[in-house]
Amino acid sequence: MARINLRPWREERNERLQKRFIGNMIGAALLGVVAVLGVSYYYDVQADRQDARNSYLRAEIVKLDQKIKEIEELRAKRERLLERLNAIQQLQGNRPVIVRNFDEMVRVLPDGIYYQSLVRRGETITIDGLAEDNNDVSSLMRRLDGSIWFSEPDLSRVDKSEGLKRFNMQADMTRPKAEEAN
Repeated sequence: MARINLRPWREERNERLQKRFIGNMIGAALLGVVAVLGVSYYYDVQADRQDARNSYLRAEIVKLDQKIKEIEELRAKRERLLERLNAIQQLQGNRPVIVRNFDEMVRVLPDGIYYQSLVRRGETITIDGLAEDNNDVSSLMRRLDGSIWFSEPDLSRVDKSEGLKRFNMQADMTRPKAEEAN
């Protein structure tokens, strides 16, 4: 009987399969390395893009902060101007009121009373004067209370000196409505 030796054929086949397996392993390893490098490159590109966006946003935020500062400065300037304008309007509006107050001081003055000094502090006027009689002081207080330009007179003291009565009182100044003032 003839003997056939199959061993070298199997060894060649096994060797070929092993080379193919090693080739596949090397190919898979190379493919894995390329895939990892590709994903890494993709993420690096995305991170660089995001950094560029962030730096753009930071630059825009700085610009907006500067604009906000300018707006705040303009608002503060506007407030100062409005305060000045209100102060000017108040001064111009109070100018005739002061004249009216002093005119009213003369109108409510009864006979027998003399003013020595009139001092205005804020919305309160302090009156120092001389009166011939206590009834004259009472009459002045009633007239001040009845005036639309003054309210709540408060008598501080009454002293007798040289035959006349020296008195001191305070009265609050009021601003009547426009229809009452005329």
